[in-house]
Amino acid sequence: MAELQPFKYYFGLDLTRDLAAKIQAVYPAFPAENFIQDVAAEVDALELKARIRLIAASLRRHLPENYAEAISILLQTLDSEISVADGMFNAGWFVMPIAQFVEEYGLDDFEVSLKALYEITKRNTSEFAVRPYLLRDSERVLAKLHEWVDDPSPHVRRWVSEGTRPRLPWGMRLDPFIRDPAPTLKLLEILKDDPELYVRKSVANHLNDIAKDHPALVVATAERWYADGSEGTRWIVRHALRTLIKRGDPAALAILGYDTGAVVSVSDFEVQPGAITVGETVRLSATLTNEGDKAQNLVVDFVVHFVKARDKTSAKVFKWTTVVLPAGATVALQKTLSMKPVTTRVYYAGRHRVDVQVNGQILASAAFDLTL
Repeated sequence: MAELQPFKYYFGLDLTRDLAAKIQAVYPAFPAENFIQDVAAEVDALELKARIRLIAASLRRHLPENYAEAISILLQTLDSEISVADGMFNAGWFVMPIAQFVEEYGLDDFEVSLKALYEITKRNTSEFAVRPYLLRDSERVLAKLHEWVDDPSPHVRRWVSEGTRPRLPWGMRLDPFIRDPAPTLKLLEILKDDPELYVRKSVANHLNDIAKDHPALVVATAERWYADGSEGTRWIVRHALRTLIKRGDPAALAILGYDTGAVVSVSDFEVQPGAITVGETVRLSATLTNEGDKAQNLVVDFVVHFVKARDKTSAKVFKWTTVVLPAGATVALQKTLSMKPVTTRVYYAGRHRVDVQVNGQILASAAFDLTL
């Protein structure tokens, strides 16, 4: 099987030529060759976001100076709306520099820009581009999003949630909504019953974001949604509480039916082999015993204390399993942990501790040594 190319390479000369042709087809005066040469002069040395910004900046130089006229030309290049089955990241990469164009150059023309983002998100996504607008004038943007919260396009409905997430990965943080999530919770209250799982996943991720700063508010919301909601809404709650469950929050555990006073023990916990190099895998094994006199509903996680620079560590909780364990029963558990290189983590040599966590309680520990 051919190795997939890094994502940044989608935003190179092939995409630039394709975009130039689309623009020239609707705006023959567009200086396509100059545009392509501008991008070609710098793109190879750049990473993903810088490539997208470069293409957007070159568009700004070569399209009409009037922003509304320029964005009107770009919107004419858009293809048909995509379906949920297509997914927003399966095609239409050329739309991302157009979204960047709106993000960087349209803040002084709100109405034109918000309509452009609405159209863009039906072909790819505007979840990143809308964020400066929310920071500039949240009331105005939220009013528009309330109009679109029941839009026929599931991509627009998802955007209403995803674009307002306070801690969207790779996106600009929305500090006002981190401090006070009430405005976006009003949107989630409507979206929680959306028929599309695609939209409900965003609602769950958004609620999980809020839980990092306002756990009591999320617990109260989740409790109400879980008690009164459909199975789709209950799925949102289970997914949204994942951070609080990993923290062992008693109220979150109780909502999902996990025993907060679980009487269990972990024995024979091992991490093997005891020493590996980056790229290899360790195996975790343990025996879990219900020491109580009734069945217990348990969520089992493991916590890896990754070695960081200057002898520090950073703990990350991973899901192991869930189990309903009868009184006096035992169960053997096994799991693998890969230490293959990933773009989101830098590995450091040293002793990595691993804990077994059951319903929020640390019940056993072991360790392995990692070399580079």
